Amino acid sequence: MSTIRFAALQESINRVALKIEEKEKRSVLFGKNVFNKHAMQQYLTKSAYESVMNAIEKGTQIDRKIADQVAVSMKDWAISKGATHYTHWFQPLTGATAEKHDAFFESINGSLAMEKFDGEQLVQQEPDASSFPSGGIRNTFEARGYTAWDPTSPAFIFETTLCIPTIFVAYTGEALDNKTPLLRALQAIDTHATAVCKYFDKNATKVNATLGWEQEYFLIDDALAQSRHDILMTGRTLLGHTPAKGQQLDDHYFGSIPLRAMNFMRDLEQESMLLGIPVKTRHNEVAPNQFELAPIFEEVNLAVDHNSLLMDVMGKIARRHHFKVLFHEKPFAGINGSGKHNNWSLSTSDGTNLLSPGKTPMKNLQFLTFFVNTIKAVYENEELLRASIASASNDYRLGANEAPPAIMSVFIGSQLSNVLDELENVTIGKLSPEEKTDLKLNIIGKIPEILLDNTDRNRTSPFAFTGNKFEFRAVGSWTNCAIPMTILNTIVAKQLKDFKKEVDVLIDDKNLKKDEAIFNVLREYIKQCKKIRFEGDGYSESWEKEAKKRGLSNNKTTPEALKVKISKKVIDLFQEMEVMNSIEMEARFEIELEEYTKRLQIESRVLGDIARNHIVPVAIKYQNTLLENTKNLKEIFGEEYKNIAKEQIELIMIISNHITEINALSLQMIEARKKANLLHGLASANAYCNNVKPFFDQIRYHCDKLETMVDDSLWPLTKYRELLFTR
Repeated sequence: MSTIRFAALQESINRVALKIEEKEKRSVLFGKNVFNKHAMQQYLTKSAYESVMNAIEKGTQIDRKIADQVAVSMKDWAISKGATHYTHWFQPLTGATAEKHDAFFESINGSLAMEKFDGEQLVQQEPDASSFPSGGIRNTFEARGYTAWDPTSPAFIFETTLCIPTIFVAYTGEALDNKTPLLRALQAIDTHATAVCKYFDKNATKVNATLGWEQEYFLIDDALAQSRHDILMTGRTLLGHTPAKGQQLDDHYFGSIPLRAMNFMRDLEQESMLLGIPVKTRHNEVAPNQFELAPIFEEVNLAVDHNSLLMDVMGKIARRHHFKVLFHEKPFAGINGSGKHNNWSLSTSDGTNLLSPGKTPMKNLQFLTFFVNTIKAVYENEELLRASIASASNDYRLGANEAPPAIMSVFIGSQLSNVLDELENVTIGKLSPEEKTDLKLNIIGKIPEILLDNTDRNRTSPFAFTGNKFEFRAVGSWTNCAIPMTILNTIVAKQLKDFKKEVDVLIDDKNLKKDEAIFNVLREYIKQCKKIRFEGDGYSESWEKEAKKRGLSNNKTTPEALKVKISKKVIDLFQEMEVMNSIEMEARFEIELEEYTKRLQIESRVLGDIARNHIVPVAIKYQNTLLENTKNLKEIFGEEYKNIAKEQIELIMIISNHITEINALSLQMIEARKKANLLHGLASANAYCNNVKPFFDQIRYHCDKLETMVDDSLWPLTKYRELLFTR
């Protein structure tokens, strides 16, 4: 049977299987392909199950003998589901995921075979560390690196492979992935948030950071995408004139989902359910062919894994439907870009949301404690928070078409602003019984239990409080959530650690009661971090000027933003919280700079190729047509042709001007790129940012003008009207 016929048959089988599965409720399908608690209870011995659960809930190590039991049970479960291979699934510093598949197959004496998978293969493997970005942690001749099983994120089956989520570390112990620092940051937030929780509940034992991401994306026809090698190589269109109709009628947002897109979404949700990804929401976004999906909140580590997995799955499902999914933050000029809003909160082991007020003043005080400390953490580390979402692709999005600006600020709404303003005027020191009653009942006590929709939303705010969570809106759609989540949880953990020290000093040395001490510290925090709070239009020029007066940073480019990551303050912070050491921090700085430089280098090369080898020759060809037409008119009408062919002659001259400019600018861009390539690190990134990137818009301007003049049948690129309005 030919490969094509076999693939078609396999797809047909898959579609039939999918139709059968669609008859089942989502709740029945959920987690069928996940080695979760239910599966473990069925396949593991009681002692093995308890050992794994202790590792998940208490962080205890799993004995190698128990690991052998778990491996055998996991293999039996996977094979029963049709799996033939296994892989350590990890997240290297490329921002994507990585996997190397090994068969369960093992030969015996060359004549027999068996399926084998043991504890050693489960717990640890050794991919080539030198082949992934390491920022100098590993040299080419130092290839050894290790992946190690992360039991807190359950194994799953995708297609015919058992995927085991793992961390990835160097032979010398440094983290070579995004998951390891995240796990350390989550440990830090658990430790210090639990310590603060004990002020309000002595029985508090654990605090989990939770995350609900909102993934925006574009769907375009795969055949059309294949015709645009700028999309294939850079993830975005480097050229393209804005169509007559874009998003100005606001008719796509929340509109009826096109049938073809709906079929894609159904398949995607089906696969997500099987993989245990709790996808709940789907809708059209603002721009044509732009969509969004969002899951139910999960613990951060699992949510990050699920988002990375989903992005992989989306690409594969899209191909089934002859789509290409675009995660680039700004794939099309002149319309909305795509973000990945990170909705973050903290909850106790019993499910209490620490950023949701309770029914009593004391519960409200607990809410205010975590609320104000989060704002303070953002204020003290606003440059670092900006750096957490810095990338070449997100730079195109920030500050345009409903994306928040590069200035970090916190929006909390008028009601909570009033509460904080009142708290700011609380008397310092011990409170009289009357003051304490007034404070608890008239200020703290009037915070409603549910703050949802207590104020209008501010879509221009990069970090907004939205009722029972903070929404980090500035995160880009291509970003691995682990990066901003590592930084956010680290800075909040550090802030909570400092808060507890200050409160304890007031209790022990000043003899203040616990709630009085908390009030006094919070009051000072409210005053100190007031500059980060902003309720207005983040796009306005007046805010940019006001932010500068307040001393807030405005790092508009990635090279500007990333520098803070290797500052002494930031390195000391991460070392104190035991999230990353100086080597790991400096390595990430180098990797992110190099990625930025390489992305702009690729875009520059692709743009130069399209402009000079595709656009210019077509423009010349059309110009020759006009010249031939003009020549024929002269032969027929003599000197009168100058009046008859006036428009053709003018068009020839305009086209010549654009061709000249494209060639000149392209050559200048090439020279600027050559100079940038001789530099290294930050110097090279700055050269690409300041000396190469400015040519992009200039070259694009002339190419896009030619698009409006050249015969449509000759134009070499699929146009925006075709990419964005194909159903």
